[in-house]
Amino acid sequence: MVEVETKDNKWAAGATTQSDMELRTKLLDYSWKLKCNAYAESTIRTYTNLLQVLVRRGGNLDEPETIKDVIARQDQWSRGRKGNAVKAYSLYAKMHDLKWVKPKYKPIEKLPFIPVEQEIDSLISGCCTQMSTFLQVLKETAARSGEAFQLKWNDIDFVSGTLRITPEKGSRPRIFKMSERLARMIGSLPRDSQKIWHYKDTCYLGKGFRRMRKQISHKLGNPRILLIHFHTIRHWKATTEYARTKDLLYVQQLLGHRSIKTTLKYIQLVDIPQEERFISKVAVNVKEATELIELGFEYVTGEYDDGGKIFRKRKISYLGSGSVPGGSWSSMD
Repeated sequence: MVEVETKDNKWAAGATTQSDMELRTKLLDYSWKLKCNAYAESTIRTYTNLLQVLVRRGGNLDEPETIKDVIARQDQWSRGRKGNAVKAYSLYAKMHDLKWVKPKYKPIEKLPFIPVEQEIDSLISGCCTQMSTFLQVLKETAARSGEAFQLKWNDIDFVSGTLRITPEKGSRPRIFKMSERLARMIGSLPRDSQKIWHYKDTCYLGKGFRRMRKQISHKLGNPRILLIHFHTIRHWKATTEYARTKDLLYVQQLLGHRSIKTTLKYIQLVDIPQEERFISKVAVNVKEATELIELGFEYVTGEYDDGGKIFRKRKISYLGSGSVPGGSWSSMD
């Protein structure tokens, strides 16, 4: 069961008053129902803690208007955090058949921070062995932190030098060729359980990462390192791989996305000159030709001995425009 705890009030197990006990019971029941509905542990923890904070700041879980009032008064919260609070309470209201009109807190769209590779490498080399290995996995696979955290020893094949990612958020499973460096790093870790990582859960993993990141940023005198999160590395990998290959389908497979529209949200090219050059692709059947046309390729010529038809698309770059074709930046997965 998820521990109910906030940064400013470690109240979870020490409730003694009747009201505290009643609230604790409600939150534990809420957490359990989310778990039964297959919500991720990190999501359960975040939502449960948000409900506790709302109550501690004057809200009543059984009176929706008080919750709405408390959320509105949190001037220090971003619109994204307020939106998460609305999502958390909406689930509670649904569980208890409470009617409320959800306030709309749409996150402000902004481009994600993309570090340079040297900054990521500095972070990796400055962390402890477990954390640096975890970050190297993220760098080479572009996996979500939750996917990387699920890795078990039977997902690693040292003979073929491959690593298997079990997907989350409805993505596709992937398999990656490990670099010699990553194979050595993983191979040096102790094998005393089925899991590779010793961290209790992603919460402890995140706390450890933030502590080490702060130390490394201070040591190197580089505040940009403080802007690097686990998901930042996923954005960096997607961006650099697209800049290298100009192949959206490849990046889609790399990230495990089922929709190319989701992949487009990750593309942020920097310092890629716009020139009159083209990306060329060959389709050998109707299905492949259709996919290329949907991605903006145009038919050039065909047919050749292998039955293929050539398509092309002009190379373009997006330089700080704030948006890309296919959607906004507000929801990245």
